[in-house]
Amino acid sequence: MADAQTTSVTTPVPPAVSGQSGASAPAEPEVACETLYIQNLNEKVRIDVLKASLRGLFKSYGEVLDVVAHGNLRMRGQAFVSFASPETAAKALKEVRGFPLYSKPMQISFARTRSDAVISRLDPQNLEAHKSRRGEHKNLTRYTNPLKQKLRTKRLAAAGLAGVTAMPPPKRPAVQMPDEYLPPNKILFLQNLPESVTKDQLMALFSQYPNLYEVRLIPTKKDIAFVEYADEGSAGVAKDALHNYKLDGENKIKITFARK
Repeated sequence: MADAQTTSVTTPVPPAVSGQSGASAPAEPEVACETLYIQNLNEKVRIDVLKASLRGLFKSYGEVLDVVAHGNLRMRGQAFVSFASPETAAKALKEVRGFPLYSKPMQISFARTRSDAVISRLDPQNLEAHKSRRGEHKNLTRYTNPLKQKLRTKRLAAAGLAGVTAMPPPKRPAVQMPDEYLPPNKILFLQNLPESVTKDQLMALFSQYPNLYEVRLIPTKKDIAFVEYADEGSAGVAKDALHNYKLDGENKIKITFARK
């Protein structure tokens, strides 16, 4: 997968990432292009999980050519998502902007330039020229980019060369991951159950799927329960089959993986 070089949509402008490919961020006024620049992403989520979540979220609007995100200091909380057309990107921007992915509302705008993935698909004969221009721009802005200057100052301070003592970064508040994005495990968490539900009813429902181990009701909260399987694969099959099932013919039960 081709990666995207990244410069920010707002001031200060995030710098390009050495050796990576892609699109630079937008300036005002915005002009629609195939690549979206996303900020305010949850930095505590692993990069591979974040990229998979973004791809899954945006694929309903059209083919996703590339998702670029990095865990380094300059690129934390940012990503680029590339589509095959500006129209698809514009529709996704309009409908997804502000969506709380992992409890943080996404800030979305158009990138200023096309990503490598878009050039490779729509204008492949100019891909090398595109990369060359990006490299030249990166060299020109290596020490003029405000964020790069800030990072360079921090490095010098840490080395005792800037005459100041580097302050420890402020602690970030703990962010709880939404239930829908919890990683798979063998225990399912059931919500919105009818208060009259019994353990035998749940046993009969979930025993349709192999390797059921245990059903646990919560006496003090009758609308939730836990269902445990022998392995996470079996739990996933049951979850996919029974999520939103109307146990009493009216209310849909919500099924997610339990928090560890």
